[in-house]
Amino acid sequence: MKEYTIAAIPGDGIGTEVINAGVEVLKVLEKHDGGFKLHVKKYDWGSDYYRKHGIMMPEDGRDQIKDVDAIYFGSAGDPEVPDHITLWGLRLNICQPFDQYANVRPARLLPGIEGPLKGVTACDLDWVIIRENSEGEYAGTGGRVHRDLPEEVGMDVAVFTRVGVERIQRFAMDMARSRPRKHLTLVTKSNAQRHGMVMWDDVFERVKADYPDVTTDKMLVDAMTTRMVLDPKSIDTVVATNLHADVLSDLAAALTGSLGIAPTANLNPERTFPSMFEPIHGSAFDIMGQGISNPIGSLWSAVMMLEHLGEPRAARKLMVAIEHVTAAGDVLSKDLGGNATTKEVTEAICKAICGENA
Repeated sequence: MKEYTIAAIPGDGIGTEVINAGVEVLKVLEKHDGGFKLHVKKYDWGSDYYRKHGIMMPEDGRDQIKDVDAIYFGSAGDPEVPDHITLWGLRLNICQPFDQYANVRPARLLPGIEGPLKGVTACDLDWVIIRENSEGEYAGTGGRVHRDLPEEVGMDVAVFTRVGVERIQRFAMDMARSRPRKHLTLVTKSNAQRHGMVMWDDVFERVKADYPDVTTDKMLVDAMTTRMVLDPKSIDTVVATNLHADVLSDLAAALTGSLGIAPTANLNPERTFPSMFEPIHGSAFDIMGQGISNPIGSLWSAVMMLEHLGEPRAARKLMVAIEHVTAAGDVLSKDLGGNATTKEVTEAICKAICGENA
């Protein structure tokens, strides 16, 4: 029997609720599958830790988790702590040093879920957005001078390297090649940003020559938002910079019904460091503690984690259980038009895994 060590970091807000739900479902899946065992260790890092210690995670935090098989993350963000502290102190403090450069965000209409686009079906909206996750607009390069003076200047510099751009484009090409349509769209803003974005275009022209079986096109990021709304069936796999894909993937989640169902994998494809899996939705403090958060984003992220661990059978079983519950439509959370609690959705998915409501 294979055994895996998982570092669970609930983080802030509803992160605790959805990670607890995910761990509960994974334990049921582990028992029902019988082919693997998970050793889950939780870490109390986040804004509460910051209030006690002045940092979001211990200075040796990465050393504590560097040898785990995967990281299961909830969210980072607290209304009482500045956003740049929560993000850079926790999530990016793990992603970037662990070189999790490939952020993978699938977006599709689950059975029984209607998105806001009239007449759009699951066949029309089935995308994977690949986000460069280690540099670009979130490289952290810049600074502020003359603080609190009229001439104060703040500067963030986007950093694009040939290595970083080429490796994410090749990863996206491989992803597109693995999908039935074998089509990849490159998104930049190279008409206005004439250095780094033009380099993205130039590298893409070289990379695509090695993938003759993958069809490609290019879009400017503003035009891409329009295309996502007006012509979703023309899109399959998308690759974009850190900032652009961050924004596009949130739009994609909304178009599939709710940010509450959207998953993310932060991958270190070479597996020199552990990869991290998390829902898109953030900390959602407005509903924290009410027991109404949607656990599906966390559970779909667990599907991606199981796939990464080499457990495709268990991953498929969990995804089928999620789709069974959404298709039935009688146990849906508030963001999907229902009134079910986090606990009720979690229990329904556990029952589907065990075949009790099949």
